[in-house]
Amino acid sequence: MAGFVSDRGGVKWDRAARYLKIAMVLHAHPEGISARDIAERIGVSKRTVYRDLDAMSLDAALPIWQDGGRWGLEAGAFLPPLNLTLHEAMTLFLAARVLAKASDEQDTELIGAFLKLAEILPPVLAEHVRATIDAFVATVAADERFTRVLRVLTEAWAQRRVVAIAYDAGVYDPGKGPRRTRVRPYLIEPSALTHALYLIGWDEERSARRTFKVERILEAALTPETFAPDPDWDPVTALRDGWDVIADQPVVPIAVRFGPAVARRVAETRWHPSQRLEWRGDGSLVWRGLVAGTHEVRVWILGWGADAEVLEPRSLRDEVAAELRSAAEAYGT
Repeated sequence: MAGFVSDRGGVKWDRAARYLKIAMVLHAHPEGISARDIAERIGVSKRTVYRDLDAMSLDAALPIWQDGGRWGLEAGAFLPPLNLTLHEAMTLFLAARVLAKASDEQDTELIGAFLKLAEILPPVLAEHVRATIDAFVATVAADERFTRVLRVLTEAWAQRRVVAIAYDAGVYDPGKGPRRTRVRPYLIEPSALTHALYLIGWDEERSARRTFKVERILEAALTPETFAPDPDWDPVTALRDGWDVIADQPVVPIAVRFGPAVARRVAETRWHPSQRLEWRGDGSLVWRGLVAGTHEVRVWILGWGADAEVLEPRSLRDEVAAELRSAAEAYGT
């Protein structure tokens, strides 16, 4: 919604809250309701309601219909309401906070979900939700293409429909142009490691499961074809093997020794479902796990600097050592 981005302070929140109120009124009147009645219910002028309805339809892509002076929402515009307890709402809020921290794209759906969550929380928590969105809007840039692509992918995933995409394959090789393919969406997964969203699905051109960064999807279009779920692939089980979102790589055993200075901090967190901890007499810790691929776990290991030493596999040890040597050279050491 445009009001989330262009305004500041109270004006922005007044408009956002008004959009939400209008949407709730429309949802409560499936048979339709006049602009005058909407204005009376939310305490604004009829002219403001007309302007807001147009903005909500164009900017937020809400399926609003108009017939004979009455306005309404298409059936299915909203999912059924949730009757949450305070503690359930708090859990949802924490999950949304994690997503807000992990996202570097301004998502109107995330903002809208936060606003609706604020409506059912006690004042103290609700104020923190609004402050979270305020900071999110102020620091995260809006990207209309990303929002448009994500909406298409969401519909394709929910309806099990094949989606045609154009993917930017030139990030690692500038000589490559966009690659076009058709994908059967299995999962959309956020990454805390890269602050991005990923589409995991069956790449029909490659005849294999692939992971696509949503930010690199230049175009996305629904096709009329539907698909059945893959009975041999369970996304929950597959992601359990991955470190973050990459789950289409062979599982390899990982062993890392952490020095006494950081061993207790490492042990405080369950980094992976397969992890096993082995304490050494000198206070160091050997972390072991079975992880799909080594790319993502390598980033984690490098984050511990000189306090982490890869014991196995040898290939990962060599990669981390080379990375550290290059870093030392960059600093002139």
